[in-house]
Amino acid sequence: MRPELVRATELLQSNDPASVNDALGLLQNTVYAFSMKVCGHPEDAEDTAQEVFVRSLPHLAKISDPKALAVWLYTVARNRCWRMRRKGTHSPAQTLSLNELMPDDSELNLLLQDSRPTPEAHLSQSEQSQRLQAAVLTVPPQYRLVLVLHDMEDLDTEQIAQVLGIKPGTVRVRLHRARLYVRRELAATEKRNSIIEPVGNIPSGRSQKATPAKVRSQECREIFANLSEYLDGRIESPECDQMRQHIEGCRPCVAFIQDLRQAIDRCRQADSPCTPEMGQRLRSLLTQEYLRMMGRPPAEKTSSPL
Repeated sequence: MRPELVRATELLQSNDPASVNDALGLLQNTVYAFSMKVCGHPEDAEDTAQEVFVRSLPHLAKISDPKALAVWLYTVARNRCWRMRRKGTHSPAQTLSLNELMPDDSELNLLLQDSRPTPEAHLSQSEQSQRLQAAVLTVPPQYRLVLVLHDMEDLDTEQIAQVLGIKPGTVRVRLHRARLYVRRELAATEKRNSIIEPVGNIPSGRSQKATPAKVRSQECREIFANLSEYLDGRIESPECDQMRQHIEGCRPCVAFIQDLRQAIDRCRQADSPCTPEMGQRLRSLLTQEYLRMMGRPPAEKTSSPL
């Protein structure tokens, strides 16, 4: 869970104008960032943030538990964002097949052959963020929501189950498939944008003739099917020890896990904060209304209301 939600919950308890302003700023930025990751449009994200807080203000003072606040806030934001989504940028509802998301032998051989930094390493932070956002927006909606809530907003499985009204086991299944999907999309984007070097320019650290990978064994497939559970530390011994032994002796598994882990790390580091100007306009209006509801003296206005 975002630390901003914990801090905002503490600030709201004081009912001090300055503290309320700071708390609403933290919450507003959280809702805006979530909406951007799910919907991808600044205008929709700003409208969502404004409507969510208009609806949420009467309830905020009643919530003293950050986890309860997170579930409430993301549930309202999800409903609003989904109503506002633009048809042209959202993939239709579909079921992701685990088998289709698994890498084939040729893809794993490419991962094994190239140990150099990927072309992504030479991109600016803005370009990397754009590629990640584009990949996330292609994930089917029901999987995308789980990915954003877990890997980008840092909610746990139980909280996500509450927000989406599904079982925790379903959350874990959708999370793994969404991660595999994003990894595949990022790999495809990298491949399309890669510059093929002449053979003579291949660095000595790169294997020019890698041993072909044979990855379609049943054990490898079982490993790939449970990678999220393994990476998130949700598999207990002795099964975890058995998986680790296989992985340590299987170069294709090691290569694929590294690639998947990089995709997950990029999701966890992603953020889409609102601009200071937009945040200030919203906070001015929301703080005044919140204090009025609490029967407190209004704070001094720092900017013109919307």
